[in-house]
Amino acid sequence: MFQNRILTLNNISKSFSGTKVLDGVTLEIEKGKVHTLMGENGAGKSTLMKILVGLLQADEGEVLLENENISGLSVHDILEKGIAMIHQEILMVPGLSVAQNIFLGKESRRFSWLNESEINAKSKEILASLKVDISPKIKIKNLSIADRQMVEIAKAISNNAKVIIMDEPTSALSDTEVKTLFEIIENLKSQGVAIIYISHKMDEIFKISDTITVLRDGKLIATNKASDLDNNTLISLMVGREISEIFPEAKTEVGKTLISVKNLSKKGVFSEINFEVKAGEVLGLAGLVGAGRSEVARAIAGLDKFDSGTIELDGSEIQINSPSDAIKLGIGFVSEDRKALGFIPQMNIRENFSLSSLLGFSKMGFVDIASETKSTQAIFEDLKVKAIGLGQKVNSLSGGNQQKVVIGKVLMSNPKVIILDEPTRGIDVGAKFEIYKLINTLKTKGLAIILISSEMPEILGLSDRILVLSKGKQMAILPKSEASQEKIMQYAVH
Repeated sequence: MFQNRILTLNNISKSFSGTKVLDGVTLEIEKGKVHTLMGENGAGKSTLMKILVGLLQADEGEVLLENENISGLSVHDILEKGIAMIHQEILMVPGLSVAQNIFLGKESRRFSWLNESEINAKSKEILASLKVDISPKIKIKNLSIADRQMVEIAKAISNNAKVIIMDEPTSALSDTEVKTLFEIIENLKSQGVAIIYISHKMDEIFKISDTITVLRDGKLIATNKASDLDNNTLISLMVGREISEIFPEAKTEVGKTLISVKNLSKKGVFSEINFEVKAGEVLGLAGLVGAGRSEVARAIAGLDKFDSGTIELDGSEIQINSPSDAIKLGIGFVSEDRKALGFIPQMNIRENFSLSSLLGFSKMGFVDIASETKSTQAIFEDLKVKAIGLGQKVNSLSGGNQQKVVIGKVLMSNPKVIILDEPTRGIDVGAKFEIYKLINTLKTKGLAIILISSEMPEILGLSDRILVLSKGKQMAILPKSEASQEKIMQYAVH
């Protein structure tokens, strides 16, 4: 297919316990191009990439790098051949320096001592080629997520990588950092490096991709030039059905004011925040990373203290000294970090659902399992969680279904107000659509919703009004009819 082909995955198949997760997938990658791999969670993307880098062996098929069959080689051998992967969860040794991490496993030694000056000099040269200003001597633990991402890329380049796989590389980056990453990718392309790019962010993949391949249920659905696709066509290919509206409209009656925040301030973080949210309304919180959106949400949810200001619920001032206070009062919070703060991975769905409302199922210090099961089963069915049943461990679920469990746990406490901080981070487009429908359902039930999202289409598509923050300050509250990406950004960068 491609004249400038560097890599071919030919007719790759893989099964686990009799279940076929890849079924005859063929992929061709071109030098100096970005080839994006799209598909819902469970489509087979990760398995295919693990086969490519030697972490798994295919049951059938072969991998050719520059027409050399590299099937069956070890991870180390494939790295030596020139295929590197930058994982979504950054894999580094925090206590080592930038240079030591870049050259980990291939250290230059002289008289049995690690030649620090040599690896520092080489690292500085590599980082400079990426136009990244990071000292090779600084320890990884002292770097931001964005800078660690750049060091991962530098490590790949140090291996003279011909093909670099980037798995959700922008998931924790600000808009400015994403721009820098894209500039680095363009630089790598100009050097003939092939990029395999995996992302759930629809807006960014059209900015960066030359070619897009869609996988669904382990099968290759289509490979097209990015310029030949649009959002709706790509979504239809991924989920196997037409989605006429990415953000479905919810016809709701807006009711009384449920929550009112007045002059909320925390020194050095945010100041003079004022807003109200009515029943059946979504207030979007927009702004760049570091604007104070999550910090405001955490203060309202009782996770962080604030210095001054008041919070009113149903017209009465409330005191929130802890998350349990917020839950009892009727404020639910879904954290942006679901794995750290949203659920307990080793516990099953039923146990996670009832975490915030266990007292309601307790009799004489013991949990009434029958009552707990009845209530959690209702939530399980209402949210359409895709699982074997309530007994399935949450860490075995897809990202989208894990997020449903987190939201279900919050709903079990019957909140009046629910705060959703990055509710679709790291989940695929089909699961996102399910979350969007759920948000609309919550609106129709009369909840007041505060939505935080770094994805501008989400904020514009789901919010009734949008509060824009910049450096901890409230810049504007825009009604949906007046809001646009340009207008929001004008206030956000102020």
